Amino acid sequence: MSFNFTGRRVVVAGGSRGIGRSIALGFAAAGADVSICARGAEALAATRDELARHGRRVHAAPCDLADAQAVPRYIAEAAEALGGLDVLVNNASGFGLGDDEAAWAAGLAVDVMATVRASQAALPLLAAGGAGAIVNIASISGLRASTRGPAYGAVKAAMMHYTTSQAAMFAGHGVRVNAIAPGSIEFPGGSWEKRRLEGDPIYGHVLKSIPFGRLGTPEEIAEVALFLASPHARWVTGQVIAVDGGQLLGR
Repeated sequence: MSFNFTGRRVVVAGGSRGIGRSIALGFAAAGADVSICARGAEALAATRDELARHGRRVHAAPCDLADAQAVPRYIAEAAEALGGLDVLVNNASGFGLGDDEAAWAAGLAVDVMATVRASQAALPLLAAGGAGAIVNIASISGLRASTRGPAYGAVKAAMMHYTTSQAAMFAGHGVRVNAIAPGSIEFPGGSWEKRRLEGDPIYGHVLKSIPFGRLGTPEEIAEVALFLASPHARWVTGQVIAVDGGQLLGR
């Protein structure tokens, strides 16, 4: 299966590192024009340069996705820079891992409300082309109880429920909405690499729970995101796809 996104305009909210970066690069390699946003200027600039090497139209902007006014402003700027919008990927997370006020506030502001705001701002643009797509990046943490990250799991569960509601609401506009629930993903500079390098026992525990004996890669999530946004998935909407190498099976 090959992907051809030539002439398609893609926004990846939270696209400078890890899964978001790989998704953005995957779309650019498949011919899409791509916009990314993030808070960290250094990573944002580095990923923008990587995207530009594909010779496509590229837009990158700093954006605090917890800021209610900043999100629709960014979507509008991205669409203007790309000449429209065909695909929105909501990837950003506040990574609120605890059960305190700060963890809940971070998750609700970014994982949930940034997804709501970006989707609402993007809907008229996505509908204009008649075949728009939204891909929300959730987590398998939202599919089971979590003692290490109750707030994180709960907001990811909310994202998955909202995905199904979006799919029902947006179908009349010709827009499909799906979600990916990644398992534990390791990449340079990410939290799982840090746990491994520090000898955190949680890393070994998680590793043993995955039947294939390794953690996933961002590219493995990106490939599913491209599929869900492509014509190959034109009859798929309202679905949450776990991409975890069987991690849920080893609970």
